[in-house]
Amino acid sequence: MESMALLRWSFGWISVPYGWVARLRAALYETGWLRATKLPCPVVSVGNLTLGGSGKTPVTIFLAQWLMARGRRVAVLSRGYRRSSSTPCLLVSDGRDILVGPVESGDEPYLIASRCRGAVVAVGPDRAQVGRWVLERFQVDYAILDDGYQHLRLHRDVDLLLVDASDVERLRHVFPRGQLREPLSAARRASAVLLTRADSDAALERTIALLRSGGGFRGDPIRVTLKPAAWIRVQSGEEKPLRHSAGTSAVIFSGIANPDSFRRAVESLEVKVRDEIRFRDHHRYRQEDLRRVRDAAARVGAATLVTTEKDAVKVASLLEPNELCWALRLETVLSADDLWLERLLFPPCRSSAHYS
Repeated sequence: MESMALLRWSFGWISVPYGWVARLRAALYETGWLRATKLPCPVVSVGNLTLGGSGKTPVTIFLAQWLMARGRRVAVLSRGYRRSSSTPCLLVSDGRDILVGPVESGDEPYLIASRCRGAVVAVGPDRAQVGRWVLERFQVDYAILDDGYQHLRLHRDVDLLLVDASDVERLRHVFPRGQLREPLSAARRASAVLLTRADSDAALERTIALLRSGGGFRGDPIRVTLKPAAWIRVQSGEEKPLRHSAGTSAVIFSGIANPDSFRRAVESLEVKVRDEIRFRDHHRYRQEDLRRVRDAAARVGAATLVTTEKDAVKVASLLEPNELCWALRLETVLSADDLWLERLLFPPCRSSAHYS
């Protein structure tokens, strides 16, 4: 017990200078001591304050599809976390074809490219550099910066901050004592706060109260719901309605930041989960991983394997042609209407001349 108390004290001490550095860095950009690169088109950032997932990829997909449905040409700029390629600027999709696989690009950029046909998708550690590189090659009306809340070297016109409301404790302390990348006061930079995984009104209210007590965002947050939309056959891309799974016994597996929410979504569709295998976030699958999943299914007598769309893009090539493996597709639903998005993304003061 004493050693644990000492460890917590040490983490608490280390988190203090970590928070100071984060505040100082943000202040240097805010005051102009550090200059942010401005691209010749509007930039919409989707990010969060915590380590791990908060629904950034589904919201990025939603925004790209929403903009393209209104005739805008979109580029998505991503870091490409845990990709195998070290190329500083890698084109994942040119808006017509997907040019590289999920291992080379990273699982999330590949999924975005798969779901957002027509969007240019590129990855690299310096999104300002990647943005300039893309705009030299493509006509783009909007750039979406995936996981960009802390990437302050690139100017953004709209800053969307996602906050996971399912675990308020993650929002109480800065890393390494807690899970915050920055102090809660950094929420004041946000154009809008989007609360994800708010499964109850009580969770919603606790999260809003904590955000406001931290000296951050003062507006009214938007509630984001990730709803099951369809089943996708992993090998073929065949789509089935949600009722297709009712009564099915399955082994589920995933390598995501929040596997609990995935399991709840699967069980809500009357799937009988016989066993579950969890890999670490952004796991790079190998044949032995699939053998482990198959062995679990054989042991419990499960008829089907079920995974996430993010995992599906990485396991498709490892599955047998006739193997029953389905991915659950989620759709993003905002509590705000299209008019709210139009005011946020298409303000009257924004003109093409401003970005020429």
